[in-house]
Formats: sequence, structure tokens, C-alpha cells
Amino acid sequence: MGKPTGFIEYTRQTPNKEKADTRIQHYREFVQLFEKPQLNEQAARCMNCGVPFCHHGCPLGNIIPEFNDAVYRSDWKEAYEILASTNNFPEFTGRICPAPCESACVLGINQPPVAIEEIEKHIIEIAFQEGYVQPRKVFVRTGKKVAVVGSGPAGLAAAAQLNSAGHSVTVFERDDAPGGLLRYGIPDFKLEKSVIDRRIQLMEAEGITFRCNANVGENIPVNDLLREFQAVVLAGGSTIPRDLEAPGRSLDGVHFAMDFLKQQNKRVSERPVSTTDILATGKNVVVIGGGDTGSDCVGTSKRQGAASITQFELLPVPPKERTANMPWPTYPMLLKTSTSHEEGCMRQWAILTKAFLGDAKGKLRALRVVDLEWKAGPDGRPARFEEIEGTEREIPCELALLAMGFLHPQQKGLLQELDVELDERGNVRATEKAFKTNIAKVFTAGDMRRGQSLVVWAISEGRECARQVDEYLMGSSLLESKDEALVARV
Repeated sequence: MGKPTGFIEYTRQTPNKEKADTRIQHYREFVQLFEKPQLNEQAARCMNCGVPFCHHGCPLGNIIPEFNDAVYRSDWKEAYEILASTNNFPEFTGRICPAPCESACVLGINQPPVAIEEIEKHIIEIAFQEGYVQPRKVFVRTGKKVAVVGSGPAGLAAAAQLNSAGHSVTVFERDDAPGGLLRYGIPDFKLEKSVIDRRIQLMEAEGITFRCNANVGENIPVNDLLREFQAVVLAGGSTIPRDLEAPGRSLDGVHFAMDFLKQQNKRVSERPVSTTDILATGKNVVVIGGGDTGSDCVGTSKRQGAASITQFELLPVPPKERTANMPWPTYPMLLKTSTSHEEGCMRQWAILTKAFLGDAKGKLRALRVVDLEWKAGPDGRPARFEEIEGTEREIPCELALLAMGFLHPQQKGLLQELDVELDERGNVRATEKAFKTNIAKVFTAGDMRRGQSLVVWAISEGRECARQVDEYLMGSSLLESKDEALVARV
């Protein structure tokens, strides 16, 4: 424990951010780094609990009190080694993870929790600056070849772990650059793509091969993978968005959020946009969906110069503090104000879009909406709604962005050709312990298996899946599970 009285002496702080009126002029990251004395104080707040619930809250099982202690002592190399023992990509989670570890922090019972996510981000950035992050040499190769389909966080984590076990790994990515939704989906102002490129270069130096513009099931025959590789990991993510089947859905001006966000990622990277531009410039924008993707649409629309931005959420406004239905240390569904919301938008809760309204040219001009009254279920959570009579109205809108989550992975092509078994939600069926599909030597991990989830869960799944693949190929595995990593360190 760094400082026994740290949690009493210091309060939680987060780094300064560039002011909203200046940061909306660009797409760069705008959260500044702590100075080392500030970072020391934030690490000192960790109580090194007898039962550290942050371990339970983190899907990766990050060994948080130990790396906090190393940060307090300014032993950056040790802090990096502890963090890297469970997390392949702290530079991603330190930027875009919703930090379930902080929700489980014991200090959070009656004080603001430890700023774990920021500390994690600082550890990895200092490790890069100090040269601690180097390609990990693989001295013995097994002669086994593994194909990883998809280069999002699950695929990258599986590839990194399997390569470290000595297997020859090739990652297939259907887009023109690796990263999955990290590259095309997450705005650059939250995750600059140079951060991804830095990691990909390391992985290539370690011996991993990346094949881009390689859409397995279309321009790469599935049978070629089955013949050439001793194991295949499916990590293509959950990519089919939830639609809103309302009158006028086909009007010009109604788009899926990811189509909008991906285009802007490409513009920032100076890559060609292959379809008609979707731009918010000068338009009344309505984002339908209150989650992180919706928030990303708000920030992007603001930077594109929208005339107005409104974000809809079907559910009622969440509470600001935990309720009896959200006891510590569970992850609470609380009101979240993102940096994009701070930049300016109107948020409307308990509202239903009934129709998209168009002009004579087939272009979107407005939405017909109605307010909702929610009825609570036995657990106290909203269970069903009724429309409030007399609240139906029109809202001007020339660009509607559907950000209501994802249903399941794309099934046409790869999955259909493989004839893998799907679960009742349309995801690839495989148990959490085995990660093995019904097809011999084919495994799956990440959102393709568990459904839409967090980047930290994707990394965890990729790591655990890699261990199972290694056992399948070699009969046993030296790759640590998250439980083994925790026991070994603690």
C-alpha cells in the first residue's frame, strides 16, 4: 500500500481537458496527462483492500492495487509489467473503457473511487516514453499456423497471445487497415489512430502478419483457411445494427450511426470515402439512442457544424446515484454526461420516434415523436411504457442517426459457409470456457460470441480464447488465465 492515509488526504481528480469551444475545431484527443505529482496522489488513494473488488469489476482481472502501489513509488517499469501481465492493450482501455473497475472500487462506497482508468492510461504512455514497451521476442516456434478473422480488440488480443505461445499467426481484416471498431467507429477525438498504428507496428515486429482488404467468405475462400491453418479464431464482432422500422425509414437522411462515424474516421485519416457523404453540416441532427455510440455521433456532428443536435433515449432519465436496485459493487446504470454532451446538445428521455417525415424530393425534413410513461417491473426497473396522450409532435430533422446498438454478427458469407451453429440471439455458439464452435478447429471470441459488449470484455475473451486454442494445438498451455495471473502476482 503506497500511503495508508492517502484516501483521507486526497480527493479524486481527473486530468484537465481542452475547452469545448476550441476542441470542437479539430478531431485530436483533448484530455491532457497528469503531472507526476498529481498521478502520485491519485495512486495514493488506493487502499490496497483486503478484498479488492476492483479485480472482480475488471473483466481482465487487472491487478490494480499492485500497479497503483508501483505508481505511488514511481516505479514505472514495475507498474507496466504488472499491467501488461493481464492487459495486452492498456492504451485502448485507458481511453475508451467505461471502467467497471471503478464502479467496484471499495473506496467508492462513500467517496469518489480511485481514478483507475486514468492511472492505467498514464502507466502505458509513460512506458512507451521510457522505452519499456518493446517487441516481445519469440525464441521457439511451434510450427502451428493460426488464422484470426477480425482485427478488433478480441482478434488482436488472441493474435498477441497465440504469437507469444510460439504459433505463427495471420490476422485477416476486411477493412483497409487493422483495428476493427477501434479504427472505424470510435472517433479520433477519443482514440487517435496513431495509438492503434503504434501497437500494430509492435505486433508486426513480434512476427504477426496482417492481411487487410481480406474479407473471408468473399475474396478469401473459407476452405483456404481450413486447409492452410491448424486453428481458426472468429473475432469479427457484432456488426449488424438494430434498425428502427418506422414509416419513412427509407428517406434520404436516415442512416446508421456506424456509417456516419466510419466516414469521418476515413476523412481524418485521409482515406477515400467509398459511398455518398453523410454530413451533419448545417443540419438539424437527431441521434436516436442514448449510449456511447450516440454520444460519439453528438461529438462528431458538433465538429461538422450541425445547426442543432438532439439525442433521444427511449428509457427514462437514469438516476444520478446508486439506488437499491444497483447496490455496490455492481455496475450502476447512472446518468452519464460525456465530453460530447458537454460540447452541446439537447438530450430528451422517454421519447419514441413514430415516423420519419419527408419532403416532395424524398429527403428527411422532420420526425414525428411522442413522450412515454414508463411502468416499473418487480425489480424496480422500467419494464413497459405507454404513450402519453397529447404529446405527439414534429421535430425538425434533416439527419437522423440510428445508434441503438447491434443485434449479432454478419451471418452472410463467412458464418454461413462455415455452417457454424448460432445461439438464440444470432451469435456464434460457443461456451465461455471452451470458446470452441461446433466446427472442428474453429474457435470464436469477443462480440461475435457474447454479443455487443465492452472493449475490455473483448480483450479478455481474446486472451482466454487464445489459451484454449493453444491447449487444442499443444495439449497444454503456458498462457495464463486471468485467475492464474492474479494468483501468480498476488
